[in-house]
Amino acid sequence: MAEFLHQRRRYLLAAAAALVLLLLAARFILPAGTTSPAAPLPPTPAPGVGAAGPSARVVVDVVGAVRRPGLYRLPHGARIADAVARAGGALGKADLAQVNLAAPLADGEQVVVPRRGAAGSAAGAGGSGGPAAPAQPVQLSTATLEQLDSLPGVGPATAQKILDYRTKHGAFSSVDELDAVPGIGPKRLEQLRTLVVP
Repeated sequence: MAEFLHQRRRYLLAAAAALVLLLLAARFILPAGTTSPAAPLPPTPAPGVGAAGPSARVVVDVVGAVRRPGLYRLPHGARIADAVARAGGALGKADLAQVNLAAPLADGEQVVVPRRGAAGSAAGAGGSGGPAAPAQPVQLSTATLEQLDSLPGVGPATAQKILDYRTKHGAFSSVDELDAVPGIGPKRLEQLRTLVVP
């Protein structure tokens, strides 16, 4: 029994010595300051979040064929689908094919959910051979290529340039930003001013 206690004491001393040697080796091998865990870096804001931070909110006005039209506060990065859902969802007579539900929301934007047949009947009543002006203003921040192409004087190439501009610079905050899109000059901008909203 005495031999067992003596051997156990030897193992404990050897383990303690090994631990001390490990700590000393770590102290001299590792550079100073790395023995304690480093403080975590602050999260990098996502592109487009800006100085407001990721907790920023946007306020949007949801109108048209939704259950509860009104102003809604949503988190930054929310999509049009989130705004429609917050407004109680679309009504049965809503024409969601005219709305880009995946488009990101911009602060101060108005989300219009049209009723089925509203835009189609107005376009059909035009009767002229050229493209008819849209029944409702086209939202530059959410419009599809087809919706932009339906604007007078805007063909598929210019519509694509508007989409490219929106992808690069984010949602439109003013109709005047169209002047920065290649192919749209001051004259075309004045022609479109009453037909589009940011």
